[in-house]
Amino acid sequence: MSTELRPLVAGIELGGTKCACTLAAGPDRIVAEAQVPTTTPAETLGAIERILDGWRNEHGFAALGIACFGPLELRHDAPDYGFITATPKPGWAHTDVSPRLRRRYGVPTAIDTDVTGAALAEARWGDAQGLSSFAYITVGTGVGAGIIVDGKAVMGIGHAEAGHMLVRRFPGDDWAGACPFHGDCVEGLAAGSAVEKRLGVKGGAVADDDPVWAMVAHAIAGLCHNLVMGSVPDRILLGGGLPTKRPQLLPMVRTMLVDSLAGYGVAPAIVDQIERYVAAPGLGDWAGPLGSIALGLDALLGRHAA
Repeated sequence: MSTELRPLVAGIELGGTKCACTLAAGPDRIVAEAQVPTTTPAETLGAIERILDGWRNEHGFAALGIACFGPLELRHDAPDYGFITATPKPGWAHTDVSPRLRRRYGVPTAIDTDVTGAALAEARWGDAQGLSSFAYITVGTGVGAGIIVDGKAVMGIGHAEAGHMLVRRFPGDDWAGACPFHGDCVEGLAAGSAVEKRLGVKGGAVADDDPVWAMVAHAIAGLCHNLVMGSVPDRILLGGGLPTKRPQLLPMVRTMLVDSLAGYGVAPAIVDQIERYVAAPGLGDWAGPLGSIALGLDALLGRHAA
């Protein structure tokens, strides 16, 4: 099917700092894009609706995909399905996201975590094509991981929250951490907001050779270690604003992961391909926005749809 004939999907990547809205049929047909800051639910969702209203009137769209920060209620039989639940994002706990937008636009709608969306985009168009089991980690305002096993996102009583795993501390570091729920979980140690809280300055003001980046890499490597031991992914993709802006993190994480695995189990196979095993996402900064498009396309096929 030509790109002109494929249905357009409206996508929303709802992040902790900003929201990316995209109208597309895939990475080769992006019709429109817009960003709004993440402030209060009323302001942010209202701004998103004004953008989508304009796109609906000018172009139309066949489905809606929402890739959202969490935690989310993703059990279809739950009364608050599609809501943000007990999030550390001030003011956003118990926010109606998916039902509100589904009622407004009346098209097949899918919602999942922002990291699962990015993972599905990488599987469809990026560096996870052909892999049945892999993980996508994002490190930005928060930390999350989309864990795909046998082609499906890990899901049980809830969705995975691997960014809140507890990991071994960097030697000599006794800082309490920034997570309001767990203190020194991965997010509490490695997120951009955690770096700023630890140092008391904006992240952009921190030098590339500051010792804090070794601590950040150590926490991310700990998360990778737990993923290797828990879900044995074929590949781990490391994306988000922090790794993009601080490219020194990726090689540090690789080295620390190899040291942490200490030759156990599948470690030799990982060492042999470490630069390919822990890699930047193939879609780069587009992994997140295209994650919402991937979810919308799944909704058209009856997957994830509400």
